Amino acid sequence: MTQIRSISIQSIKAADKDGATSDAQAALETKLNAENLSLYYGEFRALADVNFRAYANKITAIIGPSGCGKSTLLRTFNRMNDTVLGTRIEGRVTLDGEDIYAPDVDPVAVRRRVGMVFQKPNPFPKSIYDNIAFGIKLYNPRMPKSELDDRVEAALKGAAVWDDVKDKLKQLGTSLSGGQQQRLCIARAIAVEPEVILMDEPCSALDPISTLKIEELMVELKKNYTIVIVTHNMQQAARVSDYTAMMMMRPDRSGEVIEYDDTETIFTKPKDKRTEDYVSGRFG
Repeated sequence: MTQIRSISIQSIKAADKDGATSDAQAALETKLNAENLSLYYGEFRALADVNFRAYANKITAIIGPSGCGKSTLLRTFNRMNDTVLGTRIEGRVTLDGEDIYAPDVDPVAVRRRVGMVFQKPNPFPKSIYDNIAFGIKLYNPRMPKSELDDRVEAALKGAAVWDDVKDKLKQLGTSLSGGQQQRLCIARAIAVEPEVILMDEPCSALDPISTLKIEELMVELKKNYTIVIVTHNMQQAARVSDYTAMMMMRPDRSGEVIEYDDTETIFTKPKDKRTEDYVSGRFG
């Protein structure tokens, strides 16, 4: 029987020596930052004056009721909303202090630095090997085969799925179990060596054992990456994240961040009554 180590806020925070208190935030490196961000689909304002930050090598969770703009906010961080006709933003989104929406910034270059893992596992209809190699070859089509092999292996090891697939790299990625497929998709994301990984409900389609494996993987991955995760699972946010942003819908149906703090504070001493009601299960 598979045994999964339990994860608690205390155990993760104990391993995180540089601190997750508000007083320590000034000492942390800001990787992603949104300042007074509003996003419009045509005339509809989907996000209103959002302020948000993700610190380097930390996990930041975005929580809130359905329809409050969590996934929309996540997609602003790698410009995926650009694919929707009529989208425009006000305010700034910066990566390492650089405005990713500046006129001279290539959205493809942004998406290489900021990878994404989606709600449902979505491996390409290709072999396991080709799923990982695809993005690498896209950015470096002349990479020698031996180096490509090493990169594929490193990505699969980084996503803790190498031992499961090393003897079947020619099999279709879709032949794997749901949890393995999601780890394959994480491997595909890290194969191009991004700096940030966005995860949009990455465990919602998985069973509890696979979910805990992904959570353990996230905690391991933050050693090398900055992670931002959208989740409806309050226990998951409490278990894995260092910081949490609480979102709500305004009367005009636009989404806003009503509170942002270290995760332990959000779940034990939130400042906004709406946050307290949501994380305690009284609302949402």
